[in-house]
Amino acid sequence: MKAAATIVSIIFHPLLLTTYMVMLLGTFFPTLLMIAPQNLRVMTAFIFCFTFLLPVVNLIMFRMFGTISSYTLENRAERIIPFIAIALIYMVTALLFFIKLRFSVYFNYLLLIVAMLVMAAVVLNFFLKVSVHALAAWGGIGILLPLNKAVEQPDLLWPTAGAILAAGFVMAARLYLNAHTPREMLVGSITGFSIGFFGVLYFF
Repeated sequence: MKAAATIVSIIFHPLLLTTYMVMLLGTFFPTLLMIAPQNLRVMTAFIFCFTFLLPVVNLIMFRMFGTISSYTLENRAERIIPFIAIALIYMVTALLFFIKLRFSVYFNYLLLIVAMLVMAAVVLNFFLKVSVHALAAWGGIGILLPLNKAVEQPDLLWPTAGAILAAGFVMAARLYLNAHTPREMLVGSITGFSIGFFGVLYFF
């Protein structure tokens, strides 16, 4: 069970949220992001590099220099510097698209909402070791739910249901691994969903 919980935690790592959202919306709601089907893989790879690989490289560097003692960031105090660095990466990426790559305003807003999720994780970390897995999982659900009304055909219905199911697995896995308390999970879930849901209502 522990191995399964670890695999779930890795597959649904918070840093993969943006990549998954671009893939999902690019497939089921292509008119929103305005990414041509033939360009979806390239754009997804681009986003994967900036929102996953680059932060991971930063974590490796922090580990090498002794800033953090573990890649899992179990110590709340050790999370501060890596979280701030990751937030800066996400904010710069969103700003880059707003200034230089303005091919889709809704794509830019999606990146902005995800950056807001990361910033929320930074702020909350000063008060408790919030579950970023729960924050990201429910942030994705918060983004998807209001978008269902924007589609004439219920194309996002099953992906949204899948996201809710995945969030359940993620939360169960994190609790099983004793990575967070129920309170930390609840705060992350509510914060993530609120930012995602109201962010979409405001920007979209």
